[in-house]
Amino acid sequence: MSQVPKADPKIIAGDAPETTVVETRDVWCDGAGDIRNGENFRSAALGHPRVWMKIDEKGYADCGYCDRRFVLEGGPHQQAGIHELEAGDLPAPADGSVA
Repeated sequence: MSQVPKADPKIIAGDAPETTVVETRDVWCDGAGDIRNGENFRSAALGHPRVWMKIDEKGYADCGYCDRRFVLEGGPHQQAGIHELEAGDLPAPADGSVA
């Protein structure tokens, strides 16, 4: 029986395709934010159903449809001096506080 080589987790998971810095913990995504044109244009058919997410103590939330990452301005990644694209899963604060 031959062994199957282990895949590099970075290749499987990859980076989030787009990162958006936000100022609130409640965010939504419909996958069409970058393909709209003008204020009165409705959601594009090329997006996905609108989903609402809450940014938790990690300081970011990823859309389950398009993998867009929403990063909280001033969140744990900035407090730790880490760029949001490299944030990954940040450990919880040592004192148990929530960011």
